[in-house]
This record gives sequence, C-alpha cells and structure tokens, in this order.
Amino acid sequence: MNKWTGLAMASAAAILAACGGGSDPGGSTETDLSGARGSLMYNPPLRVTALSAAELKDRLAANPSGQSLLALAGAPKCGVNIHYIEYGTVGGAGEKTNASGALMVPTGDAAGCSGARPVVLYAHGTSTDRAYNIADITEPARPGASEGTLLAAMYAAQGFIVVAPNYAGYDVSKLGYHPYLNADQQSKEMIDALTAARKALPGINGQDGGKLLITGYSQGGHVAMATHRALQAANQIVTASAPMSGPYALGAFGDAVYYGNVNLASTVFTPLLASSYQKAYGNLYAQPSDMFEAAYATGIDQLLPSTTPIDTLFAQGKLPQTQLFSSTPPDPAFAGVTPPTQPPELAPLFALGFGSNNLIKNSVRLAYLQDAIANPDGAVPSVTTGAQAAAPRHPLRQAFKANDLRNWAPRRPVLLCGGNADPTVFYKVNTTLMQSLWSAPSPLALPTGLLTVLDVDSASGGASDPFAAVKAGFAQAKANAAAQGGANAVVQAYHGSLVPPFCNVAARAFFQQVLASGG
Repeated sequence: MNKWTGLAMASAAAILAACGGGSDPGGSTETDLSGARGSLMYNPPLRVTALSAAELKDRLAANPSGQSLLALAGAPKCGVNIHYIEYGTVGGAGEKTNASGALMVPTGDAAGCSGARPVVLYAHGTSTDRAYNIADITEPARPGASEGTLLAAMYAAQGFIVVAPNYAGYDVSKLGYHPYLNADQQSKEMIDALTAARKALPGINGQDGGKLLITGYSQGGHVAMATHRALQAANQIVTASAPMSGPYALGAFGDAVYYGNVNLASTVFTPLLASSYQKAYGNLYAQPSDMFEAAYATGIDQLLPSTTPIDTLFAQGKLPQTQLFSSTPPDPAFAGVTPPTQPPELAPLFALGFGSNNLIKNSVRLAYLQDAIANPDGAVPSVTTGAQAAAPRHPLRQAFKANDLRNWAPRRPVLLCGGNADPTVFYKVNTTLMQSLWSAPSPLALPTGLLTVLDVDSASGGASDPFAAVKAGFAQAKANAAAQGGANAVVQAYHGSLVPPFCNVAARAFFQQVLASGG
C-alpha cells in the first residue's frame, strides 16, 4: 500500500478498499482544509480496517508476537473499527501544520462494546521512521503497525475508544521536523487530535462517554504527563492518566547524561532534541557544526525523522551508533566522568557512550557542565531539593527546563509505570524523582490515593499486591530474553519491548479500577 496523502482522497479510498477498509456507509464526506487547530480534514474519516472480536483474535494468534500480546491483553470481547484521522495542529514555533493518527472504536454486541465509551488518548514512543502510522495495522512490518496492534488488543477490543496521534512531522504531516519532547506543542497536538476525533465519532457509530484517560510510553510518557498538565490548567476533564517510562524530569535527565551517564540510544535522541529545540527557541546554535562534530554536522538538523532506516544511517556514517561524547575529557576536572565507573553495574553501559567518533563536541559538553555546576539541578549529580535548576544559562539546559514536568501536581489519579533497570530512560531520575516530588513532605505532595507507582521489575508484594501478576509476567519475559540471548539481550530489549506491554496491562487495569470507583 502506498503512503497516503491528505489531498488524494479518491486514491486513498481506493487503496483502502483494496485492503478491506473504506469510508463508513451513509452520507457524504465533509472536508475542512482550514488547518485550524483541532479541525478534522475528512469527516467521516477513512476506515482502515474493521475486525470482529473473533477476527482480531485469529489475527493475533497467527504469529508468536501476537500470541504473546493475546496472552497479556486477554481475548478480545469487542470488535474494532480502525479509522485514519487527519487534523490541523501547530508546530514547535506555533506554525500551522497538519498531522494524522488513529481513531479506534469498539464494536459488537457484547456488554461494554457499544454506547457511551471511555476514551483513551495515547501517545506513542520515539520513532525515527517518518512513515510511522499507528492507524495502519494491515501489514505487521509497516512502521507503527505493532504499536497500533497493541492499542487495538489492549484497549479498543476491551471497550475503550482510542485516539492515538502519529505526531507532527510524521506520515502525511507537512512539518519538516518533529517537535520532539516539546511539552507545549505535543500537549497541544494531543488535544487537537482529541478534538478532531470527537468530531468524527458521531458519524462512525462512536459515542464519547465523557471519561478521558491519558497514557503513553517513553516519549509518549512525557507527552501524556504534559497533556494531563495542560488539560488540568485549562480546567478540562481528565479522569486519570498513566504515563509510562517517560523522561519527565528532563533537566535532571539531561544533566545526568552530560555528567557521563549516557543512556542507550542517546545518539538518536540528541539530534531529535536539537532540531526540536532549535526550531522552538532558535538559540541552541548558529549552525549545527557549533554543536556537532564535523563528521556529522552537515544535514543533521534535517536528518530525523527519516525515510531511511536508522541502521542504514549508522552504516552510512550519518550518526555514531553509541558514541555521544569524546573519550578525551573536556577538562581534567571531568576525567572521572569520561566515562563514569560508578555504579559498577552501569559502567559498561556508560562506557558505550564515549569514543573517538563522538557526536557532541567537547566544547559543548564543557560549557554544559560548567553551567550545571554553577546553576545546579536539585536532583543531579546528587539529590538536594529535587527541584529544577533555578536559573540555567546554557541554552540546552534552558530548553530542558522549559519542558521539564516537575512544576505541577495532578488533581486526578495517576499511575507511573516503568522498570528500575531501564537503560534508555533512567527510572530513578524520572519516575522515582516524580514519586518523591508528589509524596509528603514535598510541597507538591498529592492527596492520599491519587498516586500509584509501579516498578514492573520488582518483587511481588504477595496476595495484597494488585500488580503481582504483572510483575510475575515481566520476570518471566525477562528470564526468557536472558535465556535466549544473555544479559546483553535483556539490555537491548528492556525499554523497547520488555516493559511496554506489561505497563500497558497495568495502565488498563488502573483505568478500569478508576472507572469502577466512579472516577
């Protein structure tokens, strides 16, 4: 199937029809090409596929990954209609643009599959593939298909309406970059996607029940939390949220990385962040070579997301695979963190981030660290107040602070889920830090019962532990990965494939509990 374009409606409809989809019957298609925030370009939106509960179950059972998902999510009780929405939103500098996403509606006669349904607003994790489309699950190899299938099985097939943006800068979006971890833009886009989806629901036999549940994984964990914050500030309804494995405390996380605690995939995240914040704030550099080594600087500001696979970009020398910083200290004072050797169990991970083919110039790291020392964060390199740096002067640290989520307290139930050994989004400097800020005696402490924190990679609390089965399942999956590929396989799979399904199981159970309690 060719990539859809927003203006080629007839062609797209024909393609979808060939795949078993198409527009819903009855009535003509209305168009809104104004590009206004929250505008729905085509109403009713194109239907990508319609699966009965039995058909979805059979599709999942047809391959090993689907079988694993089926075991976790449970047998579908509802069918699922998956629609492709295109909507108006804004970029990182407030510029008008478009984006696309998925709208999944449960179907069928079983209880909880029709009538007014709760809405799950879902934010996906980092992708380098510009063609990412979470609505297209028709071919498992397509970018976005696996996450879309997870959402269909985990939420829509259990009676939730699902709204899941692809994000500006992906799929058919005209934006030439992605506003990565831009809390203001990404929360606005989530709200715009939700607004557009709500316009579509009456025409596709969907009914919003007035209960809004927000979740997302990794990058999407940050986006989910930022969206909850934005909706709360606007006095809009949020029933509950469940951010998962997200970089919530961006200032602390960024400082940890520059102090040498280099996370897995840092050479991918850094260009995305630099492009995003340069577009939003305009002060990270005068030219990319001010920040990046000459071997990588040319074109790096437009490199990601890309239609070229990330492994190919590594092979072409467009990016180093692991070496973020030089193995030569930027100053003798920083020899002990170039790379760090403590704690010993993480030293091998940190060492991967250093070498002679590094991405970030030593002068940039030095300036960053000098500012971190002069204007310290309250959590890194050691915990003091836990709060953001009061007045950072370095432009990247200023950008991190602008998008750090340590400045609010939710008024509705929140589940934070992750795994303590995450090599990509460090648990302690993100999830644990938010937990401490939202717990007494912190001034941001939440009322009793509003905050639930789950470390899936922890021991079960026994019969009284509501997440005992999730922890046991994760332990088994982790053991299986180790048995097949050793400790390195666990590290490689931990953030991307081991933790996500179990945190989503926990998020769904949490949402169901909140709904059952009248939330």
